[in-house]
Amino acid sequence: MDFGFGTGRSSRAGLLLIAAISGRALAAAAQRAGYRSLVMDMFCDSDTAVLAERMAGIPGSLQEGIDGEKLISEMKRLAGTSRPDAVVLGSGFERKGELVDDIARHFPLAGNGGPAIRRVKDPWLLANDCAELGIPHPTFRWTPPPDPENWIAKTAGGAGGAHIKRAHDGGAAPGRYFQRFVDGTNISALFVADGNAARIVGFSRQWTSPAPSTPYRYGGAVRLKRFDRASAATITDWLSRLARRAGLLGLCSADFIRAKDGYRLIEINPRPGATLDIFDSADAPLLEAHLRACRGQAFRLPSFDDCMASMVAYASRPLPDFPRIAWPDWTADRQSPGTRLITGDPICTVFARGPSAAATHRALKIQVRQLEASWHGDRR
Repeated sequence: MDFGFGTGRSSRAGLLLIAAISGRALAAAAQRAGYRSLVMDMFCDSDTAVLAERMAGIPGSLQEGIDGEKLISEMKRLAGTSRPDAVVLGSGFERKGELVDDIARHFPLAGNGGPAIRRVKDPWLLANDCAELGIPHPTFRWTPPPDPENWIAKTAGGAGGAHIKRAHDGGAAPGRYFQRFVDGTNISALFVADGNAARIVGFSRQWTSPAPSTPYRYGGAVRLKRFDRASAATITDWLSRLARRAGLLGLCSADFIRAKDGYRLIEINPRPGATLDIFDSADAPLLEAHLRACRGQAFRLPSFDDCMASMVAYASRPLPDFPRIAWPDWTADRQSPGTRLITGDPICTVFARGPSAAATHRALKIQVRQLEASWHGDRR
């Protein structure tokens, strides 16, 4: 089955500069939309090298984040004499609104600027906006709660779930806050905003891949073929109100918990997110919709008649010398041979399609087990 991660239609003259902790999904989306890309990220893996016209490491580290002092000069170095039509930012900028403003002073930015990012990633501002706009949102506080068993601790502007802990393990620290725990199903909405309204691309159900130190680590997501119309209309209204309040632009995502008494908005991600791969389409490319929405132009969204899912495969034990394996075409973000991995390191992303969310999730698990056998070999 061809998932289209390394192929796309012939490129137009448009050139995009992509910067993110991991830029492969955005580079694939650029190719599907017919654009060439220059990519800066922290992995520089072989998948991205195939997709990008040129590639460079983004300054910083996974532990410390992106180094803003070096970023602009490195972006200029990568661009060289080229003049990118736009810069598209992915993960890694959620706590760096000032850096995004600086980027916009040197390059044309397609996406949310610093004010919008700060508006939705500041937990106090988001909680207040939700209260004023009538959007259900968990109770928030900066100080440790008296009943920590009912709360989780998060880092303001964090992404990927690794920063989330139960409150009794998360402790108070700079940038940490507490959110009342809501029991239910994780649902995410991918949407495109034009600064005034939001249009839903689709909904996905997400799950975690818990590890001892990261109980809420991101595991994967499955695109839902059907979603309750009344709930979809309500969520669209909520997101449109927030889009107007914050001035949101382009592809964004919103995370919800579906509890027994309804939906709670957990957070807004003001950038193309982890579900881009499973919603993108060569017939109506999402990056084209992103660029057009940022310019105030009309855009098309794809439609779907099946389910697609992605899952991150993590190392379940140390791998001192990752073997050379034959990668199936339903994988991406593949580890390079010879890499030394510790328990919990990501190895690849796995994709599957199916007629239902449950069947697609089952297919993913089978595929991951097959891959684990190939990279553990006789050492299992």
